[in-house]
Amino acid sequence: MTVVIARGEVQVTKSSSGTPSRERIVAGAADMISRRGLSATSIREMAKHAQAPLGSTYHYFPDGKQQLATEAVRYTGEWVARSLRMELEAGPAAGLRAFLALWRGIVVDTDFHAGCPVLAVAIEEPAADDVPPALAAAAEVFDQWEGLLAGSLRTHGADAEKAAQVATLIVAAVEGTVALCRAKRSTEPLDRTAAQLQILIDATIKH
Repeated sequence: MTVVIARGEVQVTKSSSGTPSRERIVAGAADMISRRGLSATSIREMAKHAQAPLGSTYHYFPDGKQQLATEAVRYTGEWVARSLRMELEAGPAAGLRAFLALWRGIVVDTDFHAGCPVLAVAIEEPAADDVPPALAAAAEVFDQWEGLLAGSLRTHGADAEKAAQVATLIVAAVEGTVALCRAKRSTEPLDRTAAQLQILIDATIKH
């Protein structure tokens, strides 16, 4: 299946029984959340965006919108993590380039209509005092990305505390820059952020 959030489209994919695949529904939800946020998106709209019947969506996600949103966040998290794991084998600079390239592809391919669904969920105001599952999943995803980057920085000479600080800064800077790109309808913010983060990585692994 085409990774929906990477190309700004939903490709019709069905199981052998003719029903929409679970992954397609999750990917479609991730794409829609990345465009409209979570509160402005209903489970009915997510199902329609994924070209899936509402009944099939509830079959896979009986707990409704929060369950589907949680899976969409995790789907995005693992999609990004797979790319990071592969690229970080060549070092933290390669991982940074891959991280930036993923989000550049999304904002460009969707004509600046989509951003990061994990960030979109993270900035939602909880309806109650309890932490919603989707918000908890977003925190886990950010931790995962930071952990991968920090691990690579440590492997290439950074001490543990510095590696953690720089990894957090990279994730925060890139996520925020994606929002700037959408607002300005330009990738120039990503170019500027990339240049400064590259300088920071070079300084971190050399000292």
